[in-house]
Amino acid sequence: MGFFEKLKQGMNKTKNSFDEKISNVFKSFKVVDEDFLDELEEILIMSDIGMDTSIKIIGNLRTRIKKEKIKDEEEVKKALREEMKKILDVTDINLHLNTKPSVILVVGVNGVGKTTSIGKIANRLAKDGKKVVVAAADTFRAAAVEQLEIWAKRAKADIVKKEEGVDPASVVYDAIKITREKNADVLIVDTAR
Repeated sequence: MGFFEKLKQGMNKTKNSFDEKISNVFKSFKVVDEDFLDELEEILIMSDIGMDTSIKIIGNLRTRIKKEKIKDEEEVKKALREEMKKILDVTDINLHLNTKPSVILVVGVNGVGKTTSIGKIANRLAKDGKKVVVAAADTFRAAAVEQLEIWAKRAKADIVKKEEGVDPASVVYDAIKITREKNADVLIVDTAR
């Protein structure tokens, strides 16, 4: 299985979890009211869609529900999908590495596969001929630095690390200096949410 297939498979797990949470809200669906919309908004926020984006999606959905007088569960689901799609359609999903150095900031909660993904991305970029530096700025999780170091070695990428508990900004600062010194193409920063 190739890199992108594995990435897709991992994203499917996230999608399925998200779908299940949304489905559970609609199972208890009785009436489209503020409580229902607040619960949907909370799920979007908790699913790492982001506060501003979640508020915008639910705000647009709220407006549509009032304007179009939507009351049917399927119509609400359809409107929610359309509002989410509107935002995704204007988002550029391509990875642009046309600056030198390019910076990839990886942020997420613990246990979602950030470290593994960083290792795979670093490996892929190195195979594409890019010189990669990895910054281990998630300094608060036990063993995070050690795990990232293993992945960086596998990818033949340089790693910038410090001891556990250090200010993550100091790691990033040093990583930027080293990225410049080594004339690296890409800096990948691992940080916690």
